[in-house]
Order: sequence, then structure tokens, then C-alpha cells
Amino acid sequence: MQKNDPLTDLLFKQIIGEVEKRLFEEGIPRIKKCLALLNEVEVWIRPNENSNSVGNLVLHLCGNVRQWIIAGLGKHPDVRKRQQEFDENGPLPTAQLISLLDQLEVDVRKVLATVTPQMLVEEHPVQVYHETGTTILIHVVEHFSYHVGQITYFVKARKDLDVGYYEGVPLE
Repeated sequence: MQKNDPLTDLLFKQIIGEVEKRLFEEGIPRIKKCLALLNEVEVWIRPNENSNSVGNLVLHLCGNVRQWIIAGLGKHPDVRKRQQEFDENGPLPTAQLISLLDQLEVDVRKVLATVTPQMLVEEHPVQVYHETGTTILIHVVEHFSYHVGQITYFVKARKDLDVGYYEGVPLE
């Protein structure tokens, strides 16, 4: 077994830590905050026929992360039915969406705890692609953040309020 150098170990820990921070300290809490600001009818409103509801986006994010990290990187069976994420008209209860997010966090944390530096440079099949572990993690964080932004925009437009993500943080 080859021992990694300290810089490689540090970089590896930072990458995994950053993925956890962006998903579990920012992304999921922001989605939950947005869900709390909407009633169940609003969660399932599609602004137009070419847009998805907040509920659809939550289902889509859960499906995407499960497919890319849990199945792709973690080698668990890929059971995703992507189109169903968008076809759902709801209203699924908000509590059910929150439960899906909670379980997603538990399952992703389990996989991330097993990831090795070698897995980040190896290729893994995911959807119709072959991606490195690093690419998988970057894709998931970027994709998650993109849709959290869409959810946030919907809530801000619908409720005419600041969601307060940075409340109490001196950003000057």
C-alpha cells in the first residue's frame, strides 16, 4: 500500500469537507428554509409549462445526487427514474420532501466516508458517462447549487422577501 504525501491527504480531506459543507451546511438547509416559507400548494406551482416546481426540483436533486454519488461513486444500484422527478404533480407533503433530503444526507455521508483519494482519480460509470470521482463531486455540488438558486429565486419572487441566508454574517 502506497502512503500518500501530506499535501495529497490535506487536499483530499479539503475536497470531501467542501462537498459536505456545500451540500449539508448550505444546500439542504437552504432548501428546507425555502420549503418552510411555502405552503404545500406553492411547493408544487410550476411558473409556466417550461418550468419545474420547487417540489420537482427537490425530487430531481435527490435523484441526481443518489445517481451520481451513491450509485456512481458508491457503487450502489442505480434505481433512478429521472423523468418521474419532473412528471410528479404533487402535492407530496412537504414533510415527505424534507424526509427525502434527510435520508439523502445520511446516505451520502456514508458513501463519502468510504471514498479514498484513489477513487477520486478513477473513472466511474454514471448515467451514460464515465466520470472521475472528482468530476462526480464537482458536478453534484455545482448542480445542487444551481437548483438551490432556482428554488430561492422562486421563493423570493413569490413571497417578496429576503430569505436571510447571510443574516447576522458581516459580509463587508
